[in-house]
Amino acid sequence: MLEELKQQVVAVAKEADRIGMCKHKSGNFSMYDAVSGYVVITPSGVARELLTPDDVCVLDLDARVVERRSAARPSSEALMHLYTYRVRPEMRAIVHTHARYSTAFAVMNKEIPAIVYESACITGGGVVPVAPYRRPGTAELAEVVSETLKRVDCCLLQSHGAIAIGTDMEEAFLKAQYVEEVAELYYLTLTAMGGKEPTALPAEELKKWAYPSEIKL
Repeated sequence: MLEELKQQVVAVAKEADRIGMCKHKSGNFSMYDAVSGYVVITPSGVARELLTPDDVCVLDLDARVVERRSAARPSSEALMHLYTYRVRPEMRAIVHTHARYSTAFAVMNKEIPAIVYESACITGGGVVPVAPYRRPGTAELAEVVSETLKRVDCCLLQSHGAIAIGTDMEEAFLKAQYVEEVAELYYLTLTAMGGKEPTALPAEELKKWAYPSEIKL
């Protein structure tokens, strides 16, 4: 099972690099195996084009390294992943990116409002909040991020990047992509409107969406 999870983590890490969500060696990706209680996570400082499943490290939720096949160390952001799995045990995957538009709003310490219906796919209320700045790699950062993710599935990290969680890797990565797409739309809208805030969709409206009953399945 862990080998399969490692392959998924590597595949998404490479795809995130390919589409520009994590340039060079930035960002990190993990999956949680509830049976063993172990987390597989990308290593620190390994270029995506060189990344293999053997570079992916295995830790327990107490940050003890269980398996390390190469010289690579677990991501320096591992605590952020582990703390999040502790508070959201139903989640199985985490994607942390440094994508351009979402990171720009993280630098501005500005949440991303629900300006389009796709925002409903991101998190409950559609708004992507900002977890306050703490030094990368620290337990303090892990604490503020995991606290924020108790109530939403995605958030920005002030002056840092973005993070998304899901019940599997496909879901987590899709949410991360939605965050970046909505961030880009928000930026373009703000620019076109001369900095004026666009009208956001209320959380109540986002919750009302349902598959059309007129379509007979």
